[in-house]
Amino acid sequence: MLTRDVMRSTVREFERYYNPKVGNAIRLDTNTNVFGSNPAAIEFLKRGIDGLDGYPNTYSDGLRSALADLYNLETENFVVGNGSDEMLDVCFKTFTEWKDTSTIPVPSYVLYNYFIAMNGGTTNFVDLTEDFQLDVDTMLKNKSKIILVSSPNNPTGNSFRQKDIEEILSRFNGIVIVDEAYAEYSDKSMAKRVNEFDNLIVLRTFSKVYAMAAMRVGYAISNLNIAGMMNCVKIPYSLNKLSEGAAIAAVKDQEFIRRSVNMVKEQRLYLSNDLKKLGFIPYPSDANFIMAKAPIDHTVLVNGLKKKNIIIRDFGDKRRTENCIRVTVGTREINKILLEKIAEVIEGC
Repeated sequence: MLTRDVMRSTVREFERYYNPKVGNAIRLDTNTNVFGSNPAAIEFLKRGIDGLDGYPNTYSDGLRSALADLYNLETENFVVGNGSDEMLDVCFKTFTEWKDTSTIPVPSYVLYNYFIAMNGGTTNFVDLTEDFQLDVDTMLKNKSKIILVSSPNNPTGNSFRQKDIEEILSRFNGIVIVDEAYAEYSDKSMAKRVNEFDNLIVLRTFSKVYAMAAMRVGYAISNLNIAGMMNCVKIPYSLNKLSEGAAIAAVKDQEFIRRSVNMVKEQRLYLSNDLKKLGFIPYPSDANFIMAKAPIDHTVLVNGLKKKNIIIRDFGDKRRTENCIRVTVGTREINKILLEKIAEVIEGC
């Protein structure tokens, strides 16, 4: 039998990504929109499309044009693909060589290091400060090709200070990627400022507030020079015609986005306060999820909730998030069920 020695050296330690058995459980672990499927996208899919025999547009020009109107930028400021994960992959394929180093903060999105290693790179990990903000000087200390941060940060939920991001952009000679997967829920964004910086790439997704995770649509925003380089590297036709059409319809229905954001901002405060009453220490969040230190063992809590048909995300065995869990902000009804089940698990200890 072949061993892992046949694999590329940089990926031999890879393990499969998080893949829980879900059944009919309430999922509060993936931070998708609890309102359910995007209504405009659903209506588009119901109408269907003709021309399945032909390829989709090479670079998804229709969606790029719709996004340009939304952000008041140009079509060529955008790179569109199969989820923001493809955009991450394109960034490393475009701007890094084998064994180049990239810098990411700790804690942050677990797949960042996956994309760095998959493209033959090495990772420089830099701890966030005690209040989960960027340690700018330390991040700039080591020579890197790319600095990658998410704001709001996953899993901590807080946005990074704009002045810190601006300082990194001005002092760093390489590419700075700001992953804004949850930025619609925040009041801070670099998306409309991409033309101010020659090294900024902003990533966005349709998987969260747009409620279209199943369609796998993501995009990058940058100045015309950087975006042009990325579009030369991105796989042609990577976004299918159905996904592009559904995303265009969703972009044109901003009322659904506003309603979703307003619900999260209201319920996020309630959920945080109610978690405190149960003994949790919730951290400030600008996203549609809350990270909180649990009053009992994190594994007991997560497994106990799973038995009660609720799935949350466990970060309790990770550095800097010891005994912490992460929960998606639900509707008032969903949050009520969550809190009741949490109380039952705690009482049962």
